[in-house]
Amino acid sequence: MPATKLKEYLDDHKVKYSTLNHPPAYTAEEIAAEAHISGKELAKTVMVKVDHKLAMAVLPANCKVDFQLLKEAAGANQVELAREQDFKAQFPDCEVGAMPPFGNLYGMEVYVEEALKQDDEIGFNAGTHSEIIILAYKDFENLVHPRVAHF
Repeated sequence: MPATKLKEYLDDHKVKYSTLNHPPAYTAEEIAAEAHISGKELAKTVMVKVDHKLAMAVLPANCKVDFQLLKEAAGANQVELAREQDFKAQFPDCEVGAMPPFGNLYGMEVYVEEALKQDDEIGFNAGTHSEIIILAYKDFENLVHPRVAHF
């Protein structure tokens, strides 16, 4: 089960969370619809390269990354969308495109759109295209220590 690593991590840190299974969905909008969650409450993980280093940009499902704003927030010279071949091997326990926003478990920086802080909870892919995990945003922030910015 792809979410095993994440669930063990959450359990080890005594974090309360719930899982929600849904029919397979591949875009953030489809996942939100299938799971009956607002697109602004479901977080999507976009893989980016910040000065040639893999990182995660996490934002509401109904938003798009503004690469110029992310570049400024990161203090980087270059920010670009990562290609699947650039990151697929980093997530052997996840389906491609269903990576949870826990970059700390995969040795990478996480940038979170500040709009996600407005909700008490955050929902995100649990490593598959048919399961999401929902937990308190404050728990996510305490475990991941993301860089919060507007992008």
